[in-house]
Amino acid sequence: MILIIDMNYKKNSLGFQEFVLPIVSVAKELDECVVKHFTELRSEDLNRCNKIILSGTPLKDNATLAQPEKFRWIKTCEKALLGICAGMQTLGLAFGLCLKPSLEIGMTEINTVKENRLFSGQFKAYTLHSFSVEPTSEFDVLAESELCIQAIKHNHSELYGVLFHPEVRNLEILQRFIQQLN
Repeated sequence: MILIIDMNYKKNSLGFQEFVLPIVSVAKELDECVVKHFTELRSEDLNRCNKIILSGTPLKDNATLAQPEKFRWIKTCEKALLGICAGMQTLGLAFGLCLKPSLEIGMTEINTVKENRLFSGQFKAYTLHSFSVEPTSEFDVLAESELCIQAIKHNHSELYGVLFHPEVRNLEILQRFIQQLN
């Protein structure tokens, strides 16, 4: 089962339609999925799933970034996890990475810099973010744009973050995450 965590500032916000439902439409074709808002997340939800996706949010929605204590569980997560946009930023914060201002909106050229199981080569992706993460030795940088880091992976766990929005244009990345990672 895939747990999709709604990272928007409140449950059933407009961002849910834009950032969560497209993920659900891909996931439900491949596996059973359930959606929980981050404020309602319980340990039982985390225990029942085998993969976790943290959704993105609208550009000015930084609610999860202001509540890092709600995401302490990420550091000990043993499930495959994919953080999208705000989800990648939250993943980074859980491990003490610093955020840096980095505004990108629209179609962006992404360059793979390290081989990985989700994507390869150069591709265009939809970006909508105000921050990126600063790299540390605990994470590999998987991809970059001209402006910033676009994808990371934890060195010892199946914890991935992408700053771009694969639910908009690169659905195959979501499909690979769901089908290939344990």
